[in-house]
Parts: sequence; C-alpha cells; structure tokens
Amino acid sequence: MKKINESRILVVDDQRSNLMLIERALAHYGYPNCVCDQDPFHAVDRFRKEHFDLVILDFNMPGMSGLEVLAEIGTEAWKNFVPIVMVTAQADRDTRLMMLNAGAREFIAKPFDVAELGIRVANLLEVRAMKLALRNQRDDLERRVAERTKELHDTRLEIIRRLSIAAEFRDSDTGLHVQRMSLYAETTGRALGLDSYEIDLLANASPMHDVGKIGISDLILLKPDKLTEEEFVEIKRHTVIGGQILGGHDSDLFRAAHDIALHHHEKWDGSGYPHGLSGEAIPLLARIAAVADVFDALTTERPYKHAWSPADAFAYIEEQAGRQFDPYVVRAFLASGETILSIRADNIEEQ
Repeated sequence: MKKINESRILVVDDQRSNLMLIERALAHYGYPNCVCDQDPFHAVDRFRKEHFDLVILDFNMPGMSGLEVLAEIGTEAWKNFVPIVMVTAQADRDTRLMMLNAGAREFIAKPFDVAELGIRVANLLEVRAMKLALRNQRDDLERRVAERTKELHDTRLEIIRRLSIAAEFRDSDTGLHVQRMSLYAETTGRALGLDSYEIDLLANASPMHDVGKIGISDLILLKPDKLTEEEFVEIKRHTVIGGQILGGHDSDLFRAAHDIALHHHEKWDGSGYPHGLSGEAIPLLARIAAVADVFDALTTERPYKHAWSPADAFAYIEEQAGRQFDPYVVRAFLASGETILSIRADNIEEQ
C-alpha cells in the first residue's frame, strides 16, 4: 500500500490564484502530487480516467458548480472511498448542510486557513487508507474462505468418487460404470430441464447409487449363476445399506445421494424395492438414476450375463416406461440417445 504523502489530489477551482494557493499549501504539508484544473467539465473527465485519492472542489464555479461536479463523480468517489472537500465563501448553515447531504466529507470556508486545510486533508486521507485496508482485508478473507470452501467441496467430491469406485470394483473390473451412469443421468436431467444446481447434484450424487454393495458378500455379487430367492433378498439390502451410509447429513449433496442410493430400485408402478414406492413418491433424482443405471447394466458385460446391444437396451427402456420407469424420464433419456451413445463410446475400456 502506498504512503499517504504519495496520494494524488485533484483540485478544481476556476480561479488560478486559488489553485496556486492550495497547491502550495498541500506541498508544504507533504502532498506534492497535486493536480489542478480550472475547467470543471475537464476535471470530471479527468477524474473518471485517472486515479485520485482526494478531491478539493470550489463551490461556486461558472458553467458547472461544485455540487454538479460532485453529482457527476460522487458514485465512483464513494465506491472507492475518495473523500471530497468543498471550498466555499458561503459558510451559512444551509449551505454546509447542502454540501454534506450531497456527499462532501468536509467543507472549508474561504478565506481558508492553510494549517486547517493540511490537517483536514491528512485526516481524510488517513481515514481513506484505513477503509481501503479494511476492504483489502475483507476481500482477502473472502478469497481465502472461497478457496478453502472450494478445497473442502473438491475433497468431499473426491472422497465420494473414490468410495463409489471402491463399491463398484466389487461388482465389476473397473469403476467406469459409475462414470458412465453419472454422465447418462446428468444428460437426462438436462433434457428434463433441471436447473444447473440440480444437475450438479445429480452428477455428483448418482455415482453413489450402489455404495451399499460394500455390505454384500462377494459370493452373491460375483455369482455367475442365477441368484436364489434368499440371495436376491440379501442383495436387495444394498439399497438400505447405502441409505444408512449416506443418511443423517444435512448437505444437499448427501441428501440427494441418500435418496438415489435408497430408491434407485423403486419402480414407477410400485413393484420395486425396498419400500414399494410408486410414481412421484419416488424422488426425481432416483427416478433418473434408475434409467441410467439399468441402461448401463444392460449394455455392460458382467459375470452373470452378456452385454446387450444399445439398440436392445433402448427398446427395453422404452418398453418399461410407465411400468419400471417414469415415462417422462424415459422420454428425456431417449431424446438424448445420440449423446448417450457418445458417452458410452468414450467410456467402454472395461468391455
């Protein structure tokens, strides 16, 4: 931060003698960077183009009064804490109040006392320096808080991503399923007209849909044959386990992740699990995740099945509209078919 005696001061007065007097007085008190202007119109333009730390204005000037100059530069001056001093021969109460109400920080009566001018200028510049310092500290604090908040947010997302992949590794060779499924869900949400915040939640929460598989035995998850009735009951528990893992946190992200993990196997007609919810009683993000998850599961090779073709998977999704899936979500998903295929083509290394 520059020193106060390095401050640039703009002095506006139509009388050259007054400008010279003020300039000498300011130099005497340690303020050599004084810019004088007899033309108020030119001074206004100069203020807007150059940097000044304080302005001294004559009250009565032909063509444009000091108050009119103040009206032109006041907003910019106040925004940057630039104090404005009015100099006037009219020292009556009404005039003083008018100047102060217009935004002047100080006024000096003519003929002015040189020592008084020096003291008032020093006080105003010191106050401005303190205000600027406080603003800089506030801005720096806000920047650091924003950086820290972003760091925490990014760390949380990375933990979530790795937890999701860890769960998926138990069910497939890599974690690309959660990546594809998340992108499918995000694409579908955008086609449905969700706002950017909801789409962000969906993209970051949907990879956790199967985190509850951490609590399911590998003998069941990786079984190449058809599951027994008892084994199917056990594997359905992954939704409840996922809900327990992700529940109890008040952030929007974890609430969304909880809903998706718990309800992505619910069906539109009420025949799903774990709670047999139907229709719009199923959270919307879970309804979107359900379509994305099934499409990717169908088109991916697994120990217990061969991969379906995308065309067959699309046909199945369409067939299940109004039964397994929300028909509006299905419509949005199918309308995004080209994007879905592009995502799949970019993320098929595991097959």
